[in-house]
Amino acid sequence: MQRLNTLRSVGAVCGSTVYPATGPLVWNTLLLQAASGHSSDMARNNYFSHTRLDGRTMEQRVHAAGYTYTALGENIAAGQTSAEGVIATWTNSPGHCRNLMNPVYRDVAVACVRSDTSNYGYYWTMNLGRPAG
Repeated sequence: MQRLNTLRSVGAVCGSTVYPATGPLVWNTLLLQAASGHSSDMARNNYFSHTRLDGRTMEQRVHAAGYTYTALGENIAAGQTSAEGVIATWTNSPGHCRNLMNPVYRDVAVACVRSDTSNYGYYWTMNLGRPAG
């Protein structure tokens, strides 16, 4: 959270787009439930995708966790062994960085699940949202 909100507080260049500083994100336990479930599923079933093998999308996973939203985003990563490493990876990817810096988002949760029997070892899911209402 600290690394993410520090980035948001100073702004960033995502690819060729400059994003000004924006407000901090707040941790959300419902988004954590969705993110943890997705990271666990990727680790257990040894795949890497925004869509689960059963076809469920990010929107469906977040809805099932009980989070209602007006805006929703997701970053995933695999292989990074630290929070610092995954934030650096996302910051260096224009699309992921755009999600990190998007001022519409207010809530966030990040989950990392390790599996020693999978290809990547570590599976990360970040869900970002703007709550409805």
